Amino acid sequence: MNIAFFLLPKGEVVCLPHDATLRQALERMEYHRYTAVPLIDENGGYAGTVTEGDLLWYMKNRPDLTFEQTNRIKLTDVPQRIKNDTVRIDANMEDLISLAKAQNYVPVVDDMNRFIGIVRRSEIIDYCEKIILQNDSSRPEVNLA
Repeated sequence: MNIAFFLLPKGEVVCLPHDATLRQALERMEYHRYTAVPLIDENGGYAGTVTEGDLLWYMKNRPDLTFEQTNRIKLTDVPQRIKNDTVRIDANMEDLISLAKAQNYVPVVDDMNRFIGIVRRSEIIDYCEKIILQNDSSRPEVNLA
């Protein structure tokens, strides 16, 4: 199975430029009700993932920071606790499933490492569920009585 089948294209992914502000991240994540969004660099490459936790920990560790000041803080100054590993569009399903165990989504890049979209873990789970159900229905019924 080609992973392009599962791809949510970049145009449909809520993402932020890697140099967006803390306030922009908070507002976009609140509006879309997301807990994490991909960051894109100036060349269109995947630059990381910013999470609610990253933003909260940053603010917690700066008690003098007011909400009004968040528009002056760049995301490049906010430490990211995770960086979702990427896959290339020509990767196999095993690579995708392996990454999805630890990531809510898997960023997908082209052969020039430009971000082209994501594959959500829920899509992979749905795919695996279909395979399991197909395999279960193709087995003959065993009567143990």
